[in-house]
Amino acid sequence: MRSKSIQPLALAAVLAAALMPLASPAAAQTDTVMWINHLDFLPGDPSVITDFNAVSSGVGGGLSGLIIESTTVGEDALGGGNKVVETGLQVPPGYLITGVRLCYELSSAASFVSQIRLAQVQDPPDVAIVRLDDGTDLVDPGPVCVDSASLGLAPIDPTAGAVRLDLRVNFGDIADRIVVRAVGLHLVSDGVIEGQIADLLEAFVTHSHWYLTTGRGAGHNNTVASTGPPHLDDAAEVSPLRDEATKKKKKKRGKRRRRRG
Repeated sequence: MRSKSIQPLALAAVLAAALMPLASPAAAQTDTVMWINHLDFLPGDPSVITDFNAVSSGVGGGLSGLIIESTTVGEDALGGGNKVVETGLQVPPGYLITGVRLCYELSSAASFVSQIRLAQVQDPPDVAIVRLDDGTDLVDPGPVCVDSASLGLAPIDPTAGAVRLDLRVNFGDIADRIVVRAVGLHLVSDGVIEGQIADLLEAFVTHSHWYLTTGRGAGHNNTVASTGPPHLDDAAEVSPLRDEATKKKKKKRGKRRRRRG
């Protein structure tokens, strides 16, 4: 059976990668980094040890930070699962999470952070859905700051459920240390995301191509033609998309005028 309606926001998310080049340059995402308390991380299992020494971390030049050690090698916890440190996140109202920034230093490249993960608790709170899962091995000894993969147009809305941040660690030697010096969240205003989606919807419903046609007879070759707007199963279904795009564009322009005033 044919669907009778289209969810504009869901459609925009699916089309984001393909239509991003069509969006206005003004829609380029701008985010901000909010630093969280990196000393709040808790060990995920008894094999992980977290510590702090304000005098010296014992790594590199000794600048203090969250010291992570392990009583076992590898990246698996005792009894199975991931070997992690974990913390809950607090985000200001009106902002969405698009990624994580991690600043650290290693005593040895053999022991490192092997995964950055964001998961969101559901209602009822018996499961947390993974929203970001970046399995890049951060083996640069540092000191260095790195950014996780970006969630782009599919950010995490903290109002939909509590968000947890896990750092999975992989130890090659139990004598090694990982020192976390700072952790930040990449945040973007929910209004910025709405504006980007509006631009994508507008690009979608107005998109066409110019091309040259060829034919057999005189006058059939090198004829300039243009494609029409996107074709959906039901032409009437284009209207909600166009209306949604127009509404969001007007809302975005109104916010800009108020800021100028």
